[in-house]
Amino acid sequence: MMSSSLSHLNVKIFADGADLAGMLALYQHPHVKGFTTNPTLMRKAGISDYKAFAREVLAAIPDRPISFEVFADEFSEMERQACEIASWGAHVYVKIPVTNTRRESAAPLIKRLAQTGIQLNVTALMSLEQVRAVADALVGGPPSCVSVFAGRVADTGRDPVPMMAEAVNILRPNPNAELIWASPRELLNIFHAEQTGCHIITVTHDILKKLALLDKDLDDYSLETVQMFYDDGHAAGYSL
Repeated sequence: MMSSSLSHLNVKIFADGADLAGMLALYQHPHVKGFTTNPTLMRKAGISDYKAFAREVLAAIPDRPISFEVFADEFSEMERQACEIASWGAHVYVKIPVTNTRRESAAPLIKRLAQTGIQLNVTALMSLEQVRAVADALVGGPPSCVSVFAGRVADTGRDPVPMMAEAVNILRPNPNAELIWASPRELLNIFHAEQTGCHIITVTHDILKKLALLDKDLDDYSLETVQMFYDDGHAAGYSL
């Protein structure tokens, strides 16, 4: 049921995380088309040696796109790190934040890196103005990704669906640039991304676990929920 539910989708699912065992488990699933990670996820996973972790991942997953992020704030150091990361493999994408911590645009750096042939995943975008600036910087470059954090946009009370649909239009003149629906909050976001024409959605391992719920009978799900409440109340030994 799960495979048939996903087979008609055009949007590609990328797993977002830094747990190697979890990544390897998801690598066995054909619906997971790529992987992304970032310094925050790696720190939470207890990774202390960035390069050793990356090398281990790339040895185990040699044939799907994987994004690793720079962690500098000065653009000169970002550029050095980007060149190092890009050298690790042909299917590596280098994540560059849309700005540094001083709100300075990374667009000039993005343009330089793209012109040298480095595959980029520009990350942490949350406005259409940022999408336009990044789209311009990527023109003439190799395959690239533009990660709009739709989930964080939704956290502010804004509907990200119209924004993502417009972002697709902005990127359309550059066939090498793919739009990522990043930071999803629920499984339904996969179908939101599909609806907007988004090329990729990055999904955490916790949300990917919910793929087993696709098309689940809602009456059965209701009964399971009732059973859960009963079992927990019984196990707690409550009395009135």
